[in-house]
Amino acid sequence: MHAAQFSTEAQIRAALLGLAVGDALGVPVEFESRAHRRVDPVVTMRGFGTHHQPAGTWSDDASLTFCLAEAIVDGFTVGLVAEYSCRWYFENFWTPHGSVFDIGITTREALRRLKADPDLILAGGTDEYSNGNGSLMRILPLVFYKPEKSLQCRFQLIADVSAITHGHIRSAVACFLYLEMAHHLRAGLTPQQAYSQLCAAAPGQLAQLNVPAKEVAQFDYLFTGNLADLPESIIRSGGYVMHTLEASLWCLLRYNTYAETVLAAVNLGDDTDTTGAVTGGLAGIYYGEAAIPPEWLQVLARRYNIEDLAARVAAAVAS
Repeated sequence: MHAAQFSTEAQIRAALLGLAVGDALGVPVEFESRAHRRVDPVVTMRGFGTHHQPAGTWSDDASLTFCLAEAIVDGFTVGLVAEYSCRWYFENFWTPHGSVFDIGITTREALRRLKADPDLILAGGTDEYSNGNGSLMRILPLVFYKPEKSLQCRFQLIADVSAITHGHIRSAVACFLYLEMAHHLRAGLTPQQAYSQLCAAAPGQLAQLNVPAKEVAQFDYLFTGNLADLPESIIRSGGYVMHTLEASLWCLLRYNTYAETVLAAVNLGDDTDTTGAVTGGLAGIYYGEAAIPPEWLQVLARRYNIEDLAARVAAAVAS
């Protein structure tokens, strides 16, 4: 079966669980190098490690994804996403075990600005150095929210949700391209077909959206159609939004099962939880929940809460 044969609720479950599992696989080895992973590759769920958390624990990536999903359930506004994101950081909302143990610097600064000024919603920095992967890691639920909206409306919505923490146009474009891939996968395209469609359409879409040419040029190497042909040594996996996007697409294009795809992402090293989460969300949509190894799901923190959230998102987007 491919994604188009799954119900919307099944796709949402697979996306949320797939993302959380990819995140949890990466948490114990976050910040460790690729060279270290070659010697000691991740092959299944581990406990403790970098953050001293039990096996199956997901991080800020999944937490903030679930905050966005909750906002969709509760009558979506960008302000609601910002409010729930603050509740996560300051009140432990949607944490796996009741406390926050990981947050990016840019995200932390933005959430502190939001807390200090209740009228502020788009708190993300707009300078070029504010392009970490902290909005890309949480954006996936938007693929299920009003997909029939016009290109301009969808892009503005993505840019606003990104700008809660990451206000630069590059982060918005990266999120847009990621969600376009997710949209194509939902429609039943294979990863290669989805990527080919992205390469064919995205340059024209970004021109239509009046994205500055110098920003579009940052993504030109992704639009060649040849990303999967690049050797692993060229693929980068740090915290920069461009690197997380390229790594996730590369893994999705190179491997043929959910497990192989997310393990490849984690074993690239460095920002392992976010690369795992971003990759795992797309792989979840394409391969479906049944492809996620059951032993990984069995230890996943708050699995039943995640499944309940998926059902509530499905009901919200259907109404």
